[in-house]
Amino acid sequence: MIKQLIKNSFVMSKVMSAYEAALMIKDGMTVATSGFTPSGYPKEVPKALADIVESTGKKIKLTLLTGASVGEEIDGRWTQAGIICKRMPYQTNNLLRNSINRGECEFSDIHLSNFAQNIRYGFYGEIDIAIIEAVGITEEGFIIPSTSVGASPVYVQKARKVIVEINTSLSKQLEGFADVYMPDDPPHRLPIPLFSAQQRIGTKYIPCNKEKIAAVVISEIQDKHTVFSECDDTALKISNHLLNFLHNEIIMNRVPKTLLPLQSGVGNIANAVLSGIEKSNFSNISFYTEVIQDSMLKLIKKGKAVFASGTALTLSTDCFKEFENNISFFKERVVLRPQEISNSPEIIRRLGVIAINTAIEADIYGNINSTNLFGTRMMNGIGGSGDFARNAYLSIFTMPSAAKNGDISSIVPMVSHHDHTEHDVMILITENGVADLRGLSPKQRAMAIINNCSHPYYRPMLKDYFLRSQKSGSLHTPHRLEEALSWHVRFLRYGTMKTNAADSVVVG
Repeated sequence: MIKQLIKNSFVMSKVMSAYEAALMIKDGMTVATSGFTPSGYPKEVPKALADIVESTGKKIKLTLLTGASVGEEIDGRWTQAGIICKRMPYQTNNLLRNSINRGECEFSDIHLSNFAQNIRYGFYGEIDIAIIEAVGITEEGFIIPSTSVGASPVYVQKARKVIVEINTSLSKQLEGFADVYMPDDPPHRLPIPLFSAQQRIGTKYIPCNKEKIAAVVISEIQDKHTVFSECDDTALKISNHLLNFLHNEIIMNRVPKTLLPLQSGVGNIANAVLSGIEKSNFSNISFYTEVIQDSMLKLIKKGKAVFASGTALTLSTDCFKEFENNISFFKERVVLRPQEISNSPEIIRRLGVIAINTAIEADIYGNINSTNLFGTRMMNGIGGSGDFARNAYLSIFTMPSAAKNGDISSIVPMVSHHDHTEHDVMILITENGVADLRGLSPKQRAMAIINNCSHPYYRPMLKDYFLRSQKSGSLHTPHRLEEALSWHVRFLRYGTMKTNAADSVVVG
């Protein structure tokens, strides 16, 4: 069976154990792995390296590069073993997140569309070893990726050595989902010749100089599939507001009846929002996104959507089984691209993508914080939200109006950290309503957000802050800087942003 998966005799000669391959990784190296949110990442070699470090006490500190978040076998085990000293560009692991926030691991956050090309430009130094999960090797020694493409093509191109994990638990029919296209670098770069979500412009494999392949390891471990929560009342209300907004855009002749290609961020709210389309009147929808989630495949299966273009399949266990059982059907309707193509600002703007992303908090002027709790504690990273928000036909952000059972207002006078400025945010949606910010001045934006999106408990407080700010003499974007972040201070002191009506908004 292995010979059927590895069709190049030279590469076949490199088959070895995960332990032997892990011994190639030395202290101080920069290691890049496949994987994206979190699918298509290597498992056996990372596990073996963690075992070596934990059993021998050997010191190994690495800079780790991935496409986006990867599984417990890397981010979790390597954090426990003290292996990761620097991490780029996105993560979702709780152990790693805590390590970053304790200052034990440096973390560099970056837009995902920029990351791969910056590697190619040499901005982050050399890559010593790339570890790539695959479902096969071609006669030429080229790599057939598994459930994600991410930044793997540039890692294979730039790494000194490549370790390939062949995952035999995955269907060989995954060959053909990938569409690998790599743009030339300036000053020789040409337009990316992609004009629809359905189009294919590249190869079904990752080109690789077979001489670089230092090891091939056989794996049977599947991705740890995503668990999505049930659509709660808040998510349902957000979804309904979004669908009503899109219907109105059609009535106003601003988007076609089939909409424009949709992008959706990762997570339960995003997945729930898209699930609302299933019961809507929309049809013949296409997706141009980075992560292909359960709801997208369900919409394709039910004939509501026609195509999904992304860089990774991030599915629940049940949905992945459904995908495998109907893999030939989906092969004609799903494509996986490198993340610098799936997230390309050029393509996003050309196709007129409708971008739907989530936020941690927004301020009254429409600035968005999507990464740092209270301005200091990293959650996951900016991911691809900025790639889409700044270049979208419609840039939409969704979020609940409050968090922590109402103790935190998601709409505040001033965000504690900026990821997306007011210039990149057109529409803000919470369970309470829609704020259409297009063409509004800062003061008009503030009233739209406060009146339509804020939580009823915090609305009077926000109005009070806004009205008093206007009396301070700052007329274009009114603020009282001495009070602007007091809401965050109140929570850090008392565990809630709530205050009695008689109390001052300022926490002294």
